[in-house]
Amino acid sequence: MNSTLSPQQIPASTLSRRDMLRRLAAGGALLSASGLLSAAPAPRKGGQLTIATQSSSTADTLDPARGALSTDYLRAHMFFSGLTTLDAHLVPQMALAEEMATDDAITWTVRLRKGVVFHDGKALTSADVVYSLKRHSDTAIGSKVRGVAQQFASVRAIDPQVVEITLTGANADLPVILATSHFVIIQDGTTSFTTANGTGAFRCKEFTPGVRTIGVRNENYWRPGLPHLDEVALFGIPDESARINALLSGDVDWVNEVNPRSTKRINGEPGYVVLESQSGLYTDLVIRQNLGFGRHPDFTLGMKYLIDREQMKRAAFRGYAVIGNDQPLAPSNRFYFAGLPQRPYDPDRARYHLTRAGAVGQTLPLVASVAAAGSVDMAMLMQQSAMKAGLKLTVKRISADGYWSNHWMKSPMGFGNINPRPSADMLFTQFFKSDAPWNESGWKNEQFDQLLLLARAETDEAKRKQFYADMQVLVHQKCGIGIPLFINNLEAFSSKVRGTSSHPLGSFMGYTCAEHVWLEA
Repeated sequence: MNSTLSPQQIPASTLSRRDMLRRLAAGGALLSASGLLSAAPAPRKGGQLTIATQSSSTADTLDPARGALSTDYLRAHMFFSGLTTLDAHLVPQMALAEEMATDDAITWTVRLRKGVVFHDGKALTSADVVYSLKRHSDTAIGSKVRGVAQQFASVRAIDPQVVEITLTGANADLPVILATSHFVIIQDGTTSFTTANGTGAFRCKEFTPGVRTIGVRNENYWRPGLPHLDEVALFGIPDESARINALLSGDVDWVNEVNPRSTKRINGEPGYVVLESQSGLYTDLVIRQNLGFGRHPDFTLGMKYLIDREQMKRAAFRGYAVIGNDQPLAPSNRFYFAGLPQRPYDPDRARYHLTRAGAVGQTLPLVASVAAAGSVDMAMLMQQSAMKAGLKLTVKRISADGYWSNHWMKSPMGFGNINPRPSADMLFTQFFKSDAPWNESGWKNEQFDQLLLLARAETDEAKRKQFYADMQVLVHQKCGIGIPLFINNLEAFSSKVRGTSSHPLGSFMGYTCAEHVWLEA
């Protein structure tokens, strides 16, 4: 049960179905700091790392279940640990779980690592795991992964070190799901999150929503030799220009959401590094299908034909992007359906559909914000395209502060910005399932929901890929979401920050950088 091979690296013909599932469940040894950073010099202990993200508000939370933005994900991984974690290839590795075993991908036995203690000194037991996983199903909690957690038919303690998780249906991705920040383990009975009491690499010294978070080294961390840093300070600077200025002036050490326009400036300054990573990150056009013209399918199609993807790639992202096709899986994803014909930029066809929807000659608002990377530029380009199709779009630029709580998924037409998810199932479950908490366009499709369940339970790779292909076709044709591009992730940091690496899940090494990096003397 300690194989470190990815299931995709094992020829299917050599394994029985049971063996395949056991290999998938087995995470093997965690990547240590030396494993991640083998080419780097010996890590140095001490120092404070200061991180500025693109988001911060009074809605900031220490409750992992309610995390909604990258800053929340960073906090969750600083103060808490999950049963599993994901390496740079998105292969699940064991963390608080010493082993996860299953014969059918429905009933899973989780054996906990011994000797793990919370920040208050209490030992980790199966009761903490049961409490952490079951609370996601409580509507009062407001968990952002409630739709995913509905798969848990039961979670029960077998003994103090063993938990049994039974799913409503087979899901071979359970070890991947449990590695995400929302599913980190909190202490049994926790109801207050004014501070954090976890098993993570850092203890919470200060947390002021919308202001800053400070974590200090957990001397009793269960991973030997980690973390290297004494302290991590985390806060948000929504304005990208101000964020870059803070980096180059030495006020912060690491920033994310770097605008492609800023790369030349950063590269021109000695002592700073730009890191580019391909990922599944996208900024999408969101047309609410229960509001205004969004109720008419032809309107959505018309708007999608107004997306000039090549121009957006050049103008909005300076080439740091991969062309999309209104399907939410990136070309680098193993379940990406390459057989879907590329939707062209076609103002004439757009006019046809907009006419059928009765929108030609209308003036409609299009909401954009710097909070959704590239959306302001994308909106301006769509405004120009719409004029060719007989539609006038009024671009409403909204400040980053409050955009996600007051405008996203509430305006008839605007933009979202979706961070990469570790699996196709999680992305589809959280954003496209009819009852998903982040169903951006309010799309409801019974056929899609059925295919989601079938794909989740399918352990045959080829069959599962076909299910996901059919789902991508449905999103492409019927959903009120337009996905022009997949954005290459750009972040920047001081060269004194050592041990850094890219990660397909997002900035800051998939939001886990705090426990792995160190500062050069």
